[in-house]
Amino acid sequence: MNLLFKGGMVYQSGRFERADVLTDGENIAAVGQLCNTDSSNDGAEVKYIPECVIVPGFADVHVHLREPGFSYKETVASGTASAAAGGYTVICSMPNLNPVPDSPEHLRVQLDIIRKNACVYVIPYGAITRGEHGKELSDFAGMSDSVAGFSDDGHGVQSGEMMRRAMTLAKSLHKPVAAHCEDESLLPSGWAVHDGTFARRMGLTGNPSESEWRQVERDLQLVRETGCQYHVCHVSAKESVSLIRAAKQEGLPVSCETAPHYLTLYDEELSDNGRFRMNPPVRSMEDRDALVSGLLDGTIDCIATDHAPHSLQEKSGGLANSLNGIIGLETAFPVLYTKLVEPGIVPLERLLDALCIRPREIFHLAGGNLKAGEPADFTVLNLHSPYIIDPAKFYSMGRATPFEGWKVSAKVVMTVCGGKVVYTSHNT
Repeated sequence: MNLLFKGGMVYQSGRFERADVLTDGENIAAVGQLCNTDSSNDGAEVKYIPECVIVPGFADVHVHLREPGFSYKETVASGTASAAAGGYTVICSMPNLNPVPDSPEHLRVQLDIIRKNACVYVIPYGAITRGEHGKELSDFAGMSDSVAGFSDDGHGVQSGEMMRRAMTLAKSLHKPVAAHCEDESLLPSGWAVHDGTFARRMGLTGNPSESEWRQVERDLQLVRETGCQYHVCHVSAKESVSLIRAAKQEGLPVSCETAPHYLTLYDEELSDNGRFRMNPPVRSMEDRDALVSGLLDGTIDCIATDHAPHSLQEKSGGLANSLNGIIGLETAFPVLYTKLVEPGIVPLERLLDALCIRPREIFHLAGGNLKAGEPADFTVLNLHSPYIIDPAKFYSMGRATPFEGWKVSAKVVMTVCGGKVVYTSHNT
């Protein structure tokens, strides 16, 4: 079924213009002032969206789908439904699964599930090391054609020599390394939150920022030596922002992401609830402000959710005894628009660049252009549709979000992936 979206504003080449969008199968057929009658345009189904904007589908390069191995937390079906509800048309799935995708055979288990059950595009990462144990490199060459890059997310690669070998091999295959930066030798046992005044007031063990930035610093030196394309996952600390900014000014092939919770929260705003427990932790107000500045000046390329579902029981132990990880696919745009764009802190165009364009450029993902002949992968937004975030209404099996109860101003109205409507708001 061809679709005709009429009356909205379309985001093209960094600006908004009033235009219609016509799809033809999996691709966009035309963008512009199209016919005003329902009966034209080859019988396309007409969708009137006069109060909405159309943007390229969001791309999230850091998502945990939990399947295979942990389907009690999330499945590919529920996770991609959650992505569609959040406006995402392509996501990259992290490798902390069972089996870990460290060989073509293990990767195929995940790919078969994706092929059968995903409603948006899913590009997996291959693991950097076998079993993510940090001891032996995975079969990079055997997986290279099917993965977005290589990551041991959930674990920092502790050995500098192992990371050097991984970067050298990834460089030869023209694939990025996406690094979870965490020096475990600097982490105290039983940490729960950022090592700051909040931790001390609550009597909790803190996670120091140095555990992140020291490994960023190490890896940047390895990038100088190897020339590998290097991507820093979930940046949370102001020192990491400064290091990455300097590396970019030096001309190193470096990119990075942060997450909505690091851009909109700081540790003094947390409460003793498992929905505020994640790794790395939400840090200080100074860290949050440095991340926003990094987003504005382009040091931070992408916003990724680090969507990491757990069961209700696993998140019921407060800050001290819950597992790390929150969900974020269905709240990312509404929260970021409400907290950053509406107050005039971040231009909408910069936000869309970080959600739609830069992730695709860095990881060579299709889409991102609303032009004739391009993939029909786009998201319809209403920027004036307030609602209260209610985890009970999520498509994800996870419920732990720090944004529960927040009033947000913008809503994802519809998501189109491969020319098919994969999500429509209940109120549409």
